[in-house]
Amino acid sequence: MQMPPLDPAILARRSEIVAALRAILHGGGPGEGVIDDLDGMRPYECDALSAYRQMPMVVVLPETVAQVAAILRYCQDNKVKVVPRGGGTSLSGGSMPIGDGILLAMGKFNRVLEIDYANRCARVQPGVTNLGVTKAVEHEGFYYAPDPSSQIACSIGGNVAENSGGVHCLKYGLTTNNLLGIEMVLMNGEIVRLGGKHLDAGGYDLLGLMTGSEGLLGVVTEVTVRLLRKPSTARAVLLGFPTEAGAADCVAAVIASGIIPGGMEMMDKDATRCAEAYVGAGYPLDAEGLLIVELDGPPVEVDYLVERVAEIARGRGATTIRVSHDEQERVLFWAGRKAAFPAVGQISPDYMCLDGSVPRGKLVEVLAEMRVLSKQYGLRVVNVFHAGDGNLHPLILFDANDPDELRRCEELGADILRLCVRVGGVLTGEHGVGIEKRDLMGVQFTEIDLDQQMRVKCAFDPDHLLNPGKVFPQLRRCAELGRLVVTQNRLPFPDIPRF
Repeated sequence: MQMPPLDPAILARRSEIVAALRAILHGGGPGEGVIDDLDGMRPYECDALSAYRQMPMVVVLPETVAQVAAILRYCQDNKVKVVPRGGGTSLSGGSMPIGDGILLAMGKFNRVLEIDYANRCARVQPGVTNLGVTKAVEHEGFYYAPDPSSQIACSIGGNVAENSGGVHCLKYGLTTNNLLGIEMVLMNGEIVRLGGKHLDAGGYDLLGLMTGSEGLLGVVTEVTVRLLRKPSTARAVLLGFPTEAGAADCVAAVIASGIIPGGMEMMDKDATRCAEAYVGAGYPLDAEGLLIVELDGPPVEVDYLVERVAEIARGRGATTIRVSHDEQERVLFWAGRKAAFPAVGQISPDYMCLDGSVPRGKLVEVLAEMRVLSKQYGLRVVNVFHAGDGNLHPLILFDANDPDELRRCEELGADILRLCVRVGGVLTGEHGVGIEKRDLMGVQFTEIDLDQQMRVKCAFDPDHLLNPGKVFPQLRRCAELGRLVVTQNRLPFPDIPRF
């Protein structure tokens, strides 16, 4: 994985840069907000895509918005690169450091600023964990809907950067559907607000632009999220199938019938066995494909939907149909799914988690083709994913200590993502592009598409100082995007004024 070459001029000024950061945070005196020793920086050398590592030049942990603004302003003036970091749970390498840049860790921004039940929203700092938002409001019967599997650790700021989803995104949407406003700091130190407690804002949808921008456009310092009332009833249905195709076909059939479950997850036999050994949720170990379908709403509606889903499942050959009888059993059903990723660690020293998305009607075809690719590369693939919205999470098992296995893992992952695009899907559903999918962007987008995206980047960060080397497969100066084709010494459109 190639990254931009290190700038020797910046590295030669490291001591000066560290001193300047200490002056911003502590007036030049000692303090824990700047980490520049190797042992102290070691925990920051990678994110959850741990196959790729790089020690940062220095780590800085600001505590106030004014400090963030001053740091970015200093970096802009001195052409120092910056990588923003939240909880470090990115699975695409989005917050992997660079060796000649500052790692801006937002972990100290961890306060809930306001809870407004009347307007059903909360203002929080970006370092608050996803689960922390729900914990802050659940005593009043509210919760925050997006729930990534890493919700106990991932931060809201990182969720905004990657437009994260989770088990319940099928019915309640991704981060972008539950976000009302943000405060952000631009690279020049300017502090701006987008959106707020109101449901919509006039003008361009800059809030939508920032959501999922992967730290390339600005640093989020405050987030206003939508709160939802906890459903009066929620029941989970556990469905086991003798084939993966039967489970995948059931997914499409349930949605086609007009039912939109609160969550709809699928696991293959390997994932099911790992999760069962890890949690003991009572999963059927003989099932080749396992579905967990959650129905929520008024009790009468939920009872009816449970029967409809069971009927559809029987028609697709389900051999196990279990309905949760109480809240404890429902939570237990989900506990296995939530723990599936760490549980797979029982059978492999390392794995790479992808997240291509495909149309639901293509699930059977894609799962079958993935099995063929798995055999071709000689690496096992374990599937556990958000089946309802076609967001795949294949786990490629490998040993990072074996360079050849890492190479084959990367190549297999690239082929799986190409497959997703080929059947009408996309490279990423919620993990982001980062460095993992950066060099595959040309599979989904044309050069014209990428140039247009780069123009947006240039409008916010013309010197490419924010999170460089991520998302875009080729680094270009902003001036290069304005290149003109000159034919026979004549410029096109000679009547247009040029500077």
